[in-house]
Amino acid sequence: MAKLKITQIKSKISEKQYQRDTLRSLGLRRIGAVVIREDNKQNRGYVNTVAHLVKVEEVD
Repeated sequence: MAKLKITQIKSKISEKQYQRDTLRSLGLRRIGAVVIREDNKQNRGYVNTVAHLVKVEEVD
């Protein structure tokens, strides 16, 4: 199964609380943080919620 490499590229300051919570759920705490997550519907939903704050790449 494919994986997603998710990198936080912008700050969560001045974002809505649910977007901050979504970043925390993904495991992102600071700018430049990188996590590898499974490519499934739940994680895609998280990424769509904070798409303006993160960069996503597909990894095998």
